[in-house]
Amino acid sequence: MQQPASQRRLLIVDPCDDCHQLLPGLRSAGWDVDSCILGAALEHTCDVGLLRLQASHLRHPDAVKDMIKRSNTEWIAVLSAEQLRMQNVGDFVCEWFFDFHTLPFDVSRVQVTLGRAFGMARLRGKGTARVDEATHELLGESRPIRELRKLLGKLAPTESPVLIRGESGTGKELVARTLHRQSQRRDQPFIAINCGAIPEHLIQSELFGHEKGAFTGAHQRKAGRIEAAHGGTLFLDEVGDLPLELQANLLRFLQEKHIERVGGSQPIPVDVRVLAATHVDLEKAIEQGRFREDLYYRLNVLQVVTAPLRDRHGDLSMLASHFAHFYSLETGRRPRSFSDHALAAMGRHDWPGNVRELANRVRRGLVLAEGRQIEAPDLGLQIEQEQQPLGTLEEYKHRAERQALCDVLNRHSDNLSIAAKVLGVSRPTFYRLLHKHQIR
Repeated sequence: MQQPASQRRLLIVDPCDDCHQLLPGLRSAGWDVDSCILGAALEHTCDVGLLRLQASHLRHPDAVKDMIKRSNTEWIAVLSAEQLRMQNVGDFVCEWFFDFHTLPFDVSRVQVTLGRAFGMARLRGKGTARVDEATHELLGESRPIRELRKLLGKLAPTESPVLIRGESGTGKELVARTLHRQSQRRDQPFIAINCGAIPEHLIQSELFGHEKGAFTGAHQRKAGRIEAAHGGTLFLDEVGDLPLELQANLLRFLQEKHIERVGGSQPIPVDVRVLAATHVDLEKAIEQGRFREDLYYRLNVLQVVTAPLRDRHGDLSMLASHFAHFYSLETGRRPRSFSDHALAAMGRHDWPGNVRELANRVRRGLVLAEGRQIEAPDLGLQIEQEQQPLGTLEEYKHRAERQALCDVLNRHSDNLSIAAKVLGVSRPTFYRLLHKHQIR
């Protein structure tokens, strides 16, 4: 069915006479067509763009690249056959444009290309985050993320300590920053310290500061991270890695609300809200004598648990698209979409490194991709599943059933009725299968 004109927007940049001759046919085909010069292209919102490449564009392509990177549009280059044969022009067009047409136009081919570009533009639009990033940075629309954002909205206005738990790479620091930004302390400092990344002999000085002459090399007074966070928020990442001696000093600070610098005796009052994060089992660490129980209860007044990426059904393609756009600015290449094979490989991968691993793989894929799309090998993923050992027929059925559930949830996690319909089962049966395979 043909889309209404208001939903199929085409922008022609630096149009030529041949471009103008296309207008009646495009408008009768349902396109809402506008035109402008290159410098005004970003002022227009459109799904697809035609850019008539001029000699000046080819001599100085940075303006074209900048316009393509900053717009959320699929661009089609229009140029002469002579221009296309010029040195490096073909590489430039293939790198930065969805497709190209040489003059004079083949009208039927133009219509097909515009339709494909429009479809890609809409797919890209569905893949990008519909989240208001001014409110939070936690991207995604899966149930765990929606529930997390709702919980943070309740916890942020309080002054109580929060313990953030979750696997590595699940965004615990993003949670801490969101709590700070939504709190009454948003205009004050947010100081983060990774307790597991600082050598043990330096961490006390880093946290509490030191006086001049307190130890060899202390040539001047230094304020610690806790003091620097006065009035704001102190985030202790990997707090489970703190040495026991430092745990005692931190507990004393949380109880008395003041610190003493190393080598000093003057108490310094400090007003901070403490957020802590860990991926280790603190209850087990307490049993093993590696973490103080009284400190645990001081930090664990309120608790947040971040979900692993494998449980965030439906968020994978959205996050991958977000990182592809974000890192395209760093690599200087146009944002790329993902092939069907790449999306399937990502859906099968278990993501032990969670969102951090996804970001790194997409970053790698943008650098290695040679075509218009990122392929599974660019991400360091296998196109097909690794061969599994032979099993019974029931084991094969079990694996296939679970894979079908995961695949349909990756596409339809926001509407379980549709997910059940796609699989050809009733909604109660669908819930029974999710419980059977322990899929949340």
